[in-house]
Amino acid sequence: IGSNLDVEEAYSDDEEEMLDENGKPLMDEPLIKGSGGAGNEDSGWKQVHGDVFRAPAFLPVVAAIIGTGWQLIVLTLGVILFALAGPIHGEVHEDRGEMQHAVLYCYCLSSVVAGYISGSYFKLYNSTKNIGRGKTSTTGSSTWQLTMFLTVMLLPSLCVSILSVLNGIALVYGTVNYIPFVVIVKLFFIWILLSVPLCVVGTLAGRHAKIQNSSSSGCLTSSEFPCRVNAIARPIPEDVPFHGKPMNLIPFAGLLSFGSIFIELYYVLTSLWNYKVYHVYGFLLAVYGILAIVVSMTTIIVVYFCLNAENYLWQWTALASGGSTAGYVILYSIYYFLFKTSMSGFIQTMFYFGYMSLIALTLGILSGTIAHFSASKFVRTIFRNVKVD
Repeated sequence: IGSNLDVEEAYSDDEEEMLDENGKPLMDEPLIKGSGGAGNEDSGWKQVHGDVFRAPAFLPVVAAIIGTGWQLIVLTLGVILFALAGPIHGEVHEDRGEMQHAVLYCYCLSSVVAGYISGSYFKLYNSTKNIGRGKTSTTGSSTWQLTMFLTVMLLPSLCVSILSVLNGIALVYGTVNYIPFVVIVKLFFIWILLSVPLCVVGTLAGRHAKIQNSSSSGCLTSSEFPCRVNAIARPIPEDVPFHGKPMNLIPFAGLLSFGSIFIELYYVLTSLWNYKVYHVYGFLLAVYGILAIVVSMTTIIVVYFCLNAENYLWQWTALASGGSTAGYVILYSIYYFLFKTSMSGFIQTMFYFGYMSLIALTLGILSGTIAHFSASKFVRTIFRNVKVD
C-alpha cells in the first residue's frame, strides 16, 4: 500500500509540473516558434510558411506587370518633379507640348527600370517554381525571354491599341485630333531605338544581379527567401470566413485607395476635359504620396487576412487589391461624363472613354505595383521571425 501511495504521489507531482500557473497543460516544444512566443497553432499565417514564397501563377506575366508598374512609378514621379521645376525651365502651362515631351523622355529613360525589375523578379521566384517536380533550371532559361518580351510590349500594346482605334475614328470623321503618320513613324523609331534597348539591357542586368541571401534568419532557405518552399503545395482551405476570401476584401481596398485621390482626380479631369489650366503640381505630388501610403496599408491588411485563412497566394491578391482602384476610376469617369461635362455624340464619347480607359489601366498597374511591393515587405518581415524545427 505504501509503495502504491508513493507512485500516486509521484504521478500527481508530474501532473503539477505539466501545468502552468493558470492550470493549463504545457505542450512540448512547438513545431513553429514565433518571436512573440506563440505556441503550436492548428491554423493561421504561420502554417503556410512553406508555401508563402512559392512562385505565383503566370510568373512571366507578374514580372512584366511589376516591371511596367515601376516604370510608371518613376515616370509619374519624374513628370511631376519636372512640372514643379517650372521656374527653372519655363512654366509648363505656357510652353505648348512641354509636358508631352517630358512624358515621352521619362518613358524612354525609365524603360531600363522596367527591364531590371522584371528580370530580377523572375530570377527571384523562378527557383521556387519547379520545386519537387524533377525539373531543372532550363525551364527558367527558356522562359526569361518571354518575360523580357512581355515587359517590352505590355505598356506600348495598351497605348497603341487604344490610340489606334481613336486615331482611326478621327481619320474617318475628318477631325483635327488624329495623329499624323509622320509623328507615328517618329514615335516608333524613338521606341525601337531607345526604349527597347534600354529595357533589354535592364532585363539582362536584373537577371544576372546578385540578390542578398536571407539565411541569417535561422530557417532553411530556398533561393533568397527567409523560409524554404515545400516540395508539395499545401491545399488552401475552402471553408473560410467572409474576411478570409480575397474577392470579398479586394473591392474595399480599392474603394479606400480611390477615396484618397478622388478630389484631386476631379481637378485633373477638369483640366483635361473642361480646358482648365492645372498648375498645383506640389499638391499633386502630395496626393501621389498619400495614394502610395493608403494602397500599402490596405493591401497589407488584405494580405494578412488571407494568410490567416491559410491562403498563401498573396502575389495576385496584392496586385488586385491595388489595381482595383482602376475600377472606381472608371465608375467615376462615367459620373463625370454624365454630370460634369456637356459632351455628346459618338466622337466625343469614344475619345473621352478611350483616354479614361488608358488612364485607369495605367493607374491600376501603378497602384498594383505599389501594393505588391508593400505586401512583399510585410510578408518577408513577419516570416523572417518564424523559426522551423
